[in-house]
Amino acid sequence: MNQYLLLGAAILSELIGTTSLKLSEGFSRPLPSLVVILGYGAAFYFLSLTLEELPIGIVYGTWAALGIVGIAAIGVVLFDEQMDFAGVVGILLIIAGVYCLNIISGMSTH
Repeated sequence: MNQYLLLGAAILSELIGTTSLKLSEGFSRPLPSLVVILGYGAAFYFLSLTLEELPIGIVYGTWAALGIVGIAAIGVVLFDEQMDFAGVVGILLIIAGVYCLNIISGMSTH
């Protein structure tokens, strides 16, 4: 299977787990609490499969960065959180960093 699809599954699983963490209200709500555990479990499982072929720096950097971007977007859309100009610039810099790491850098396996 394509390692970047597995990485995408890890990121998506983490986003689901983190969103559910917010919804769990301190683990006081059973269903979102269960989704947290399943989401993070799936995230680490897919991450481990990705690490079988891709370098850890690329995998973890991409996973962490796109997790930040994704959860910031979820916060704005689902939880009515505000993002100011500096936040937008920061998000754009994170995206630029992921591009550099995966496309431009010699670290990745093209």
